Amino acid sequence: MRFKKLLGAVAVALAVTVGATGCGSRPGSTADPAASTDAAGSLVGISMPTQTSERWIADGGNVEKSLKDLGYKTDLQFANDDIPTQVSQIENMLTKGAKALIIAAIDGTTLTDVLAKAKEQNVKVIAYDRLINGTPNVDFYTTFDNYTVGVQQATSLLTGLGLLDASGKKVDGKGPFNVELFAGSPDDNNANFFWTGAMDTLKPFMDAGTIKVPSGQTKFEQAAILRWQAPVAQKRMEDILTSAYSSGKKLDGVLSPYDGLSIGIISALTSTGGYSKGNLPVVTGQDAEKGSVKSIIAGEQYSTIFKDTRKLGEQAVKMVDAVLKGEQPETNDTKTYNNKVKVVPAYLLESVIITKDNYKQELIDSGYYTEADVK
Repeated sequence: MRFKKLLGAVAVALAVTVGATGCGSRPGSTADPAASTDAAGSLVGISMPTQTSERWIADGGNVEKSLKDLGYKTDLQFANDDIPTQVSQIENMLTKGAKALIIAAIDGTTLTDVLAKAKEQNVKVIAYDRLINGTPNVDFYTTFDNYTVGVQQATSLLTGLGLLDASGKKVDGKGPFNVELFAGSPDDNNANFFWTGAMDTLKPFMDAGTIKVPSGQTKFEQAAILRWQAPVAQKRMEDILTSAYSSGKKLDGVLSPYDGLSIGIISALTSTGGYSKGNLPVVTGQDAEKGSVKSIIAGEQYSTIFKDTRKLGEQAVKMVDAVLKGEQPETNDTKTYNNKVKVVPAYLLESVIITKDNYKQELIDSGYYTEADVK
């Protein structure tokens, strides 16, 4: 499959670029004397940010089931993207006697006080997919290699435009292409990694004039979409089309960091930009949500990044199981994720570029979705 070759090329290049991120292996196993070796039946709190994304619903359900299969009790809560609600839910978990917390933070900077309470109760904290910042009271972190996700998004954009071939090799004599850039929520630590990976990949093409950004909005602060909201992305795309493309200039591609934003962007393109569903710019995405996979199959959205959250959930559960048994969880990065107070030991997973060419192999054949899910 041609995108497996492309991903291999990206991985080789990335090994040089971000070789410092991986630090290696499982640390020496030293038991935590304060942890209980009799973990059976312990309560684990699972705090997810929202139910407005199918991704977070699936994550919460997967983690809860896996913990229950190991004999743990669970308290799964969704905070509906409201920070005070998430704080209150975590406080209630502590009141109920939770021995560990798995937290996907809405805003990674707002949990300092409640996690200080967790520390007082010797409750272990696993940051799930989003780093929790500004506190020493986060023990471990599991996520995907988010810089690589950004590289993959930009790589798929370049491939869709024809600036890279299937092997990842640069194709000369193409362009220039008009592209617009979107970034994730500024309160989500991952959004910065996505943006940096993408911009490092696009910069040589921008410097050469092969890629142009007619809106002039090339800074993270200009491109960021608070809370990853599709309507906000749609409005921004509409404003860009009105201000920078009113003279009939063609938009060739859009760097979108998340499928939900991609849907809003495509809505703006078809309602305001005069583009038809069969003649859209190259639009990227992330999370392989069902709606966007359907859009990819229909030839609308060009690509997404598949992060197998089943594996993410498994890793979070392994971490909880280890710490509650007084063992040291496996990590493979102890350098990259500095939360401004400490470097949080992390376990990073791999992601995959998905297009119309390989969605069946990666999503259907792997059992992540059924054919009926994406029809």
